[in-house]
Amino acid sequence: MTQQLAVAPAPVRTATTPGTAATAPRTPSLGTAGLITVLLGAFLPMLDFFIVNVALPTIDHDLAAGPAVLELVAAGYGIAFAVLLVLGGRLGDIFGRRRLFVVGAAAFALTSLACGLAPGAWSLVAARAAQGASAALLIPQVLGTITAATDGARRGRALSVYGAVGGISVVIGQVLGGMLIAADVFGTGWRSVFLLNVPFALLALVLAVRYVPESRATRAARVDVPGTVLLTATLLSLLVPLMEGRAAGWPVWSWVLLGLFPVFAVAFALVEIRAERRGDTPLVPPTLLRIPEMRRGLGIALPYFAGFGGFMFVVAVALQQGLALGPVASGWALVPMAVGYFTASLSGPRLIGRFGSRVLTAGAVIQAVGLATLAVTVLADWAGFSPLRMAPGVALAGIGQGLIGTPLFRVVLSKVPAARAGVGSGVLATGQQSSLALGVATLGTLYLSLAPSLGMDRALALCLGIQLLGSFTILYLTTRLPRSIG
Repeated sequence: MTQQLAVAPAPVRTATTPGTAATAPRTPSLGTAGLITVLLGAFLPMLDFFIVNVALPTIDHDLAAGPAVLELVAAGYGIAFAVLLVLGGRLGDIFGRRRLFVVGAAAFALTSLACGLAPGAWSLVAARAAQGASAALLIPQVLGTITAATDGARRGRALSVYGAVGGISVVIGQVLGGMLIAADVFGTGWRSVFLLNVPFALLALVLAVRYVPESRATRAARVDVPGTVLLTATLLSLLVPLMEGRAAGWPVWSWVLLGLFPVFAVAFALVEIRAERRGDTPLVPPTLLRIPEMRRGLGIALPYFAGFGGFMFVVAVALQQGLALGPVASGWALVPMAVGYFTASLSGPRLIGRFGSRVLTAGAVIQAVGLATLAVTVLADWAGFSPLRMAPGVALAGIGQGLIGTPLFRVVLSKVPAARAGVGSGVLATGQQSSLALGVATLGTLYLSLAPSLGMDRALALCLGIQLLGSFTILYLTTRLPRSIG
């Protein structure tokens, strides 16, 4: 892997926007140490999206949180993360991506410390929301820096590794969370899943100052306040009721917010179109979505990440509640998926160079076979269901997910100009996190609603069947991609 990522010194390049002169500040190439640094900065926020899942029962016991507050502990992070990601990308374009990376890493360390020291349930909810906001500053700078400070094959390899880090962090989060809680390091219990972030976030900060080159957009643009407000309203009106509605008993406000979602979405689209026509710089430029690779890649990202997020949540709940496994055992049950994903990720860049987008098509097929295998195993003998019996299905699903997720970021960002790297990265990261949250909210709510009446086995099989339909959607969309991936 180190040899694969080794970057020889290259001449500095000049970022340009279409139709403008090459007057932007030069961006030095991103070396191996810099790439490792930004990937560390990406790993921590992604890890924290799911590491809290296995800690929720212990948090409930220690803080007497209750189901609605527990959902906020999990959802507050994801919602703040998703709604502020595009703004984080824009701020990096304006003020410099390394500078925002450093600020984001410092904020992530402080908010992780606040989570680990939270004295009560509501203070933990507030700290988790702040932690999600700091992650939204950090993540777009990673993709933005990779896109602006690499090119050609080096950019493709870096984006492939980023995709691998994203998928592996989700699985590792569940495994590591269970191990930390069981270890009860220095009597910290669930708090250790947050305190672990602090030294690593500070390490990323220090390394970034030394090894990550500064980059920014060619022309500084003001923050699109109307677009930011409307995008935030759009995502909140969808995610909040889906994540909190069931726990709160589906009150009137949840249905009102869901009804407002399409209104806010249309208003956001109209504001962005008009802003670009006036010559302003909108938060999500419509012309960016006209890039075929960006548009089609985002179409694949929605069912992929929604299915991935929902799968991880539903399987974790089914193992702990249905089979009465502890957090460590339920985490280790997903190790075959992590191994499959990692193996596929390692071979991904080489396969992409040889077979192009056919790699994603093959990944969709393998994922579908894995999900079908797991569903059949669940329905055949739920009483005898165990981590060992689920291993073939989750391993195949992990291989398929690795073959999709690893090149996906490379596809989406392959044609984005360096000058728009920040906003392009923000749009992609927002799609990723929103889809993960949407998958947890929809499949998670469906499973928890149906399990008492259908039984945990049939409810789990139904959720796997829905994700299987998502695999078929991905399969079709991959056939619309250009065969050669830059």
